[in-house]
Amino acid sequence: MGAAVCRIRVVKLLSLECAVPAQGMTQKELLSALRGCSAWSTLREGSRELLTRVLSGDSGIGRRYFARCDLEELGKADGGKLAEIFELEAPALASEAVGRALSSAGVFAEELDALLVCTCTGYLCPGVSGHVAQRLGLRADVMLVDLVGQGCGAALPLLATAEGLLAAGAQSVACVAVEVSSAAFYLDDDAGVLVSLCLFGDGAAACVCTKNRKQADALVELSDFRQLHWPEQREELRFVNSGGKLRNVLRPSVPDLVADAVAKLLPELAQESSHSALLAHSGGRKVIEALETRFPGVGLSASKSVLRNFGNMSSPSVLFVLRRWLDDGGNRSAWLASYGAGFTAFACRARKV
Repeated sequence: MGAAVCRIRVVKLLSLECAVPAQGMTQKELLSALRGCSAWSTLREGSRELLTRVLSGDSGIGRRYFARCDLEELGKADGGKLAEIFELEAPALASEAVGRALSSAGVFAEELDALLVCTCTGYLCPGVSGHVAQRLGLRADVMLVDLVGQGCGAALPLLATAEGLLAAGAQSVACVAVEVSSAAFYLDDDAGVLVSLCLFGDGAAACVCTKNRKQADALVELSDFRQLHWPEQREELRFVNSGGKLRNVLRPSVPDLVADAVAKLLPELAQESSHSALLAHSGGRKVIEALETRFPGVGLSASKSVLRNFGNMSSPSVLFVLRRWLDDGGNRSAWLASYGAGFTAFACRARKV
């Protein structure tokens, strides 16, 4: 499998803030709610057994948060209704995260030169960035960039893009990864749809980076960005459009693909695993187990914690993991890794300032 590796310069984050919807459910609460839906009886017996086994077993997930918890509504929603939910909920959640990040960084909204947004659970034109800019009162000449199609791995290339804008002369850039996975929830007998329903949740994570602040003002420094893409593995992990709805293709090979990609991107882990932290996207229990098998002794506690408390939020997850690592203390440096549709994977070095 071919790989492309790219290294860019340093980006310093002044703040990193996370947001989730107010409504949450445990796995068992979700299973109970699903059994109460009219759509439950339309599923094949094997599909009901799969949902029961995963949601009542040890998935590594304790609780997830959803912008919409009415599973009866979601079960009956067509593609148009799901798109409407995304348009209502994604800008609100992203704006909450960006507002917090601006406040934490001590940066006024009108100071921003660029706002970068990544998402894959819905599509808007104009994008989520325009809605957030309006809600937060950004300048009319602010650069708005929406990164779509990168799936769960998108937060790290989003930050790499921010570094490029700063190098080109921008003074303050905000980045936000936002996903409303509940706007892609529905019930049918497709295994990818069912497994996604058991794993994904809603969330947003935002950061502010500038180059007109002192080093001491920074929260964390990211460097040595790397990326690879294996398009020949595209059919292992992707979204497809099915009758106007997003259908997640999620093959059993994904955990091993993730471990292979991280090994390719971070050969240092083989030597550092006994004393290094890996801040990996919390894709799921099997993904984390594959990484632990490949890198015995590597610290994945922050990834496990985010999976347990929020599930797989797609692109914001790796930033939630970074936030948890910053809060928990311990190692002063670690590797970040994210991966997703394509098949693509990304990594960089994080160092506490």
